Amino acid sequence: MTGIFGPAGSSLVHQLKAKGHWVLGVDVRPAARWVADVVAVVSPSDAPGYLWELRGLVAMYGIEVLIPTITDELVVVSEARDDFAPGVRVVIAEPAPVKTAHDKYFTMMCLAGAGVSVPGFGLPSILGSVQDAMDQLGGPLVIKPRVSRDGRGIRLLERTSDAGVRAARIWATLDDSWLVQRYAPGTEYASAGLRCGQVAEPDDVLVILEKTVSGAAQPGGTPAVRIRKDADVEVLAVSAAAALGLTGPLGVDIRRLQDGKPAVLEVEARFGRYSAHAPQVLNNVLDRYVPSQLLGKSA
Repeated sequence: MTGIFGPAGSSLVHQLKAKGHWVLGVDVRPAARWVADVVAVVSPSDAPGYLWELRGLVAMYGIEVLIPTITDELVVVSEARDDFAPGVRVVIAEPAPVKTAHDKYFTMMCLAGAGVSVPGFGLPSILGSVQDAMDQLGGPLVIKPRVSRDGRGIRLLERTSDAGVRAARIWATLDDSWLVQRYAPGTEYASAGLRCGQVAEPDDVLVILEKTVSGAAQPGGTPAVRIRKDADVEVLAVSAAAALGLTGPLGVDIRRLQDGKPAVLEVEARFGRYSAHAPQVLNNVLDRYVPSQLLGKSA
């Protein structure tokens, strides 16, 4: 298990331990020994030796299943998923859809091309000035790095009492490594899902979670959520995953637009921070990868 210091990894470790599985946890930062059965510190995922470190740990401890949870590593691990020791299963989709989901602009392009609802979007160099961008996209803007994790770097640009001076100043610092989206002001949803193949299967799972405005944040800064059964949001999340061709665990972030229509903000090709709210995702992954047995040593 990678990223055990983060919200997604730590949640998965607790779920696996509760089921009696033996867990090797790795992260770039030291974690408390009690978090997993063995804890190892590894290099950042962009370091030349990162994959060799993972391969060495997998071989040393006889790991059967590798679950990556850090956004930064998903592309490299997906590309190398067949290069671990024989019999090792890596819980990640194929490289092409992972790469598309990894870059938020490519995600939007793919979804829009497939007719999946997304907010108006573009790149700074194409949209012109911040005022031009607001006029073209129809309102306040959200800017975010095309490649980032856990909502880092997201900012809202709008016309305020300063006549847009602040927004223009921020806009002047942007290049095309940033994605611009029209701000969607409605209810925000996260999802925790599993897509087993390119067509619907009985083991597919999708749980829609509404992010509650009034609810207190959970430990680790994770926003409070509640399970919802909004059919239009469920259909949209399934359509987004299918359009990208993603399989395995995934998450789709959705928000309602000004007219109430749901739109996809971004997609993650991994277990997310809310997986504990959808325990069947992990159950079905384990049933498919290691049927009728515990992973590693009994806890």
